[in-house]
Amino acid sequence: MQSTRRPVCSRCRRPQVTCYCAHVAVVPTSSRLLVLQHPRERDKAIGTARIAALGLPDAEIVVGIDFAQDARVHAALADPSRPPVLLYPGEGARDLASERPGGPVTLVVLDGTWQQARSLMRNNPWLGALPRYTFEPPRPSEYRIRKEPKAEYVSTVEAIAHALDLLEGTEQRFAQLLVPFRAMVDVQMGYAARSSGGRKRLRRRGGCTAPARLPPLLAESHLVCATGESNAGRRDPRTRVPQQPHELVYWTALRLQDDAHFEAMVAPRQPLTTSPMKYGRLDEAAVRAGGSVAELGAGWGAFVREHDVICVWGGYALDLFRSEGLSAGERVVDLRKVMGDYLQRRPGAPEALVQELGLNWQPRGQGRGGERLGVLAALTHWLAERARGPARPTPS
Repeated sequence: MQSTRRPVCSRCRRPQVTCYCAHVAVVPTSSRLLVLQHPRERDKAIGTARIAALGLPDAEIVVGIDFAQDARVHAALADPSRPPVLLYPGEGARDLASERPGGPVTLVVLDGTWQQARSLMRNNPWLGALPRYTFEPPRPSEYRIRKEPKAEYVSTVEAIAHALDLLEGTEQRFAQLLVPFRAMVDVQMGYAARSSGGRKRLRRRGGCTAPARLPPLLAESHLVCATGESNAGRRDPRTRVPQQPHELVYWTALRLQDDAHFEAMVAPRQPLTTSPMKYGRLDEAAVRAGGSVAELGAGWGAFVREHDVICVWGGYALDLFRSEGLSAGERVVDLRKVMGDYLQRRPGAPEALVQELGLNWQPRGQGRGGERLGVLAALTHWLAERARGPARPTPS
């Protein structure tokens, strides 16, 4: 009897019809990668640790539960030129963005579900003695075929790519590791969309097989894009809780109908941290010389109109605005949610999305907030055209 088993690629271990090896590019790194993989993760067809290992010349995956006697693990951890550090959130974890180690390291990563990763931590108490690091993901996970327990969690290969960029002081160099990852996700989503069982799974995960209907508010002419920057305190290294509440220090908006622009700087009411300058790229003197919250409210009240629809990206900036006792009205559109529903996937960062869609934009204000406002205006125009006209196919 002839076997019906599909041929499997010996390199990526995927069926040959879904092989992603053509998308793999080797990215040199001064650090070593050591992945400790739970046995139940080893045979998962949609696992991502192998994608990272194929793209990094000095990477190793070791499968097991207890690694105390594993010679390969001991050898990897004994290299004095690349001391081991653990990538794992929790108490005592340092933020790689601000406290990265000085020099090459052996990056130890646990691979499996979060429950399996916790099991590996329990069974290998020596891991707790390693310097522990974590990071804030720059964007939501693109792992649409596997549901994460929390929105801020990412897949193993996404975590490795971002951690290596932070460790080596590079910007998006290790994003090349995500090219085969995205190819694998796209193939799996395609198969799921063509099968009845897959379509049901997509719906359970919040996806759909046809473009979502755009909110009628986007078809109106009174669209105003808005965003802001905060004075954000450092997080407590143990609890990760902010040491002071975030407060609004910059608010900027653009009315698409007449290109009217609004911006206001608000003087900090708490000790000024480095965040508005370091991340928001605002001028410190301008921030300190900003007006009062009452002045912002008066200026905003004169700018905004009764029927304006306020378009924001996510809830952070709008929550900051409202936390100051200011009102943006009830006619609000969250562009991140709308774009995610329309594209049937996590939209990622808006700056990457305008590039993906081939949209032109220009900064419309100061620092990062001004750039974000220009990006939001371009995305809002794109969505409004589709809300007002006949349905068009989504980009592939």
